[in-house]
Amino acid sequence: MIRKSKRRDRLARWLITLGGVTIIASVVAILLLIVGVTFPLFLPARSQTLARTRLPAEVSPTDVMALGVELGVGERAVEALVAYVVGRDGSIRFLDLQQGGSVLKRESLVPPGEGGAVADLHLVAVERYNGSLHTLLWSDGSVSLVDVTAVPEFDPQGRRLMSYSVRRMAGSPSSGGPTPTAALMRIDDDGNVTCVRLLPGNRLSVEREIREEDLLGNVRSQTRRTVLDENFPGNITALTMDTAGATLYAGTDAGRILRWEIDESGRAENKEIVQAFRDKRTITSLSMVLGDVSLAVGDSKGGLSSWFEVGAGGNRRLQLVHRLRSHTAAVAEIHASQRNKGLLSLGEDGGVHLDYTTSERHLLALNEAGAPLRSVGFSLRGNAVVALAADGELAAWQIDNPHPEISGKTLFGKVLYEGYSEPDYAWQTTGGAEFEPKFSLAPILFGTIKGTFYAMLLAAPLALLGAAYTSHFTTPAFKSMVKPVVEVMAAIPSVVIGFLIALWLAPIIERWILAVFASMATVPLAFVVFMLGWQVLRRHDWAKRIETGYEFLVMIPVLVVGFGLAIAAVPFLEEALFDGNFKLWLHDALGARYDQRNSIIIAFGLGFAVIPIIFSIAEDSLSSVPHNLTAASMALGASRWQTMWRVVLPSGSPGIFAGTMIGFGRAVGETMIVLMATGNTPILDWSPFNGMRTLSANIAVEIPEAPVGGTLYRVLFLCAVLLFILTFLLNTVAELVRQRLRKRYGRL
Repeated sequence: MIRKSKRRDRLARWLITLGGVTIIASVVAILLLIVGVTFPLFLPARSQTLARTRLPAEVSPTDVMALGVELGVGERAVEALVAYVVGRDGSIRFLDLQQGGSVLKRESLVPPGEGGAVADLHLVAVERYNGSLHTLLWSDGSVSLVDVTAVPEFDPQGRRLMSYSVRRMAGSPSSGGPTPTAALMRIDDDGNVTCVRLLPGNRLSVEREIREEDLLGNVRSQTRRTVLDENFPGNITALTMDTAGATLYAGTDAGRILRWEIDESGRAENKEIVQAFRDKRTITSLSMVLGDVSLAVGDSKGGLSSWFEVGAGGNRRLQLVHRLRSHTAAVAEIHASQRNKGLLSLGEDGGVHLDYTTSERHLLALNEAGAPLRSVGFSLRGNAVVALAADGELAAWQIDNPHPEISGKTLFGKVLYEGYSEPDYAWQTTGGAEFEPKFSLAPILFGTIKGTFYAMLLAAPLALLGAAYTSHFTTPAFKSMVKPVVEVMAAIPSVVIGFLIALWLAPIIERWILAVFASMATVPLAFVVFMLGWQVLRRHDWAKRIETGYEFLVMIPVLVVGFGLAIAAVPFLEEALFDGNFKLWLHDALGARYDQRNSIIIAFGLGFAVIPIIFSIAEDSLSSVPHNLTAASMALGASRWQTMWRVVLPSGSPGIFAGTMIGFGRAVGETMIVLMATGNTPILDWSPFNGMRTLSANIAVEIPEAPVGGTLYRVLFLCAVLLFILTFLLNTVAELVRQRLRKRYGRL
């Protein structure tokens, strides 16, 4: 028997050890998993050299006006790498960089108004915008707009190929005047064309062709031309315009930014002149960031910055918002990404920078040790860069830049976003095609703390007072009935609680919200009046029997009377104090809006879910206090309440604290109740009249729309990491405090 018992003891010890180690390993594995998914958010962008070759012999590096590149990526490796070169002679060559730069296709561009290419005409300037659109300025002053694309596609056998196309979008023939030095052309969704030329003498020519279609489908064009020959503050050195041709920006050699609004008729109105830099450095390059709200500005000292209008109403002014990594020399080119708010910039020192405006992250730098770079191109998908050196060498890089918008500031700090009047903590993940996601976790963390605070504000007092009454004041029979009922409350699915409080309780509270607040005064008042009357009634024997464990019976009518008085007082209070409408007064006087799903609803719903946990643990702890301590206290003349306050509560404080902290952790991690009953609005406001969004609810709401491996997907895993850390810290603190209290009061 002894040997058999020892074998069983060893087996039990090994099974218990194995189970404990498995649990610990599982928790660690879960933590490593969610941290592993989150970790790539903070990795820098990476570049990989794909090809190095030279320009075709018939193209001189000095004749290259613009570059472009497109990268087709298969499941295993790069399948197509095609660059295109816009030459001074008006030709476009598509080059296969994987095959030594061989020419795949050559297209000759035709100037506007010409039946064919004219031999003595050449390109003066080329401006690339919106990824594939190019404004071409010819030596005779004419301007054309072309769309150059090299797009991956599949052949009938499923092999990936590249399709090359050059499509003429619009053109503006020469007006016969002096040759411009720069030009911009835009075409809006209605087909209206806007053309801006920078003329000698520091003048701007604005030409707008308006297309009108009647009911019969006949199209009529009307052209209006305006010359801006104002006394500009300095010589214009850079130009850019938004995609619709409605806003024109110019930079000068005096460090000024000029802005015009161009109406539908082509009339340009000077809206603003901004002194961008106090040292009056020359503005060398301008570009619109994706979305046409922000303006990227490069200057002669290598500075790169982002500007957009800030303010409210008619007081909106162009302001410097983001400063990016500077070059060591003047900024020669700026190319905006067509996927996000990223900027690819080239300095006259030959350095190439990739930066992100909103997060102000410097993502990577491409610096060549050989000949300095003189031109760069950016792919439409932002996954490739091509650069041309002064000696004619072409280099191409693949860019891996999955999460540029994430930084410590965008996650936890205030950020001034486009369209906002001031920096703010914002969480917003859906919008239009050019929408910029906002991933501030500050309102999510705040919502978690806020919801937990209001839940514990209701649950902790009720649960602890109920545990104290059940353990030492009521009768054993009532205790044996009440405790199982309260513990069964914990088995109610949280989705049921959330459903009930969202669809049943919330409308009731909305209707009687003023009665809820009035009851905080009427219920204590009814209790005080009852106690004064009870001092007379307690002289009778039946009243004394009630005092020995059945006090709750007389509290029921007290609560009913208290709430009845509150409901009866609502019309008078609302008329006397709140002009007959409490919600309207709340909005007008305090600027607060009453939402049906708010913190008060969460206090009832989440508190209902937390009460059984706190009650059960606290009641067990209080009931475990040795009977000789309570008997000794009462033998010395202490009342039951004095015994509870001075003896029982200190002795049971370790369990009480542990139960409270476990309930706190349950409230922090609750999902379905806060998901269904809070409105899920990510705001920073302590007002009890509006809702919030918690970490757990945020994960539940957003994860169905999060692409696997995307930024939102990884940020949601970061929410899970924060939730894990928060609950781990709470439990650790609770255990440390519990051990200290146990050591302190364990000798009683």
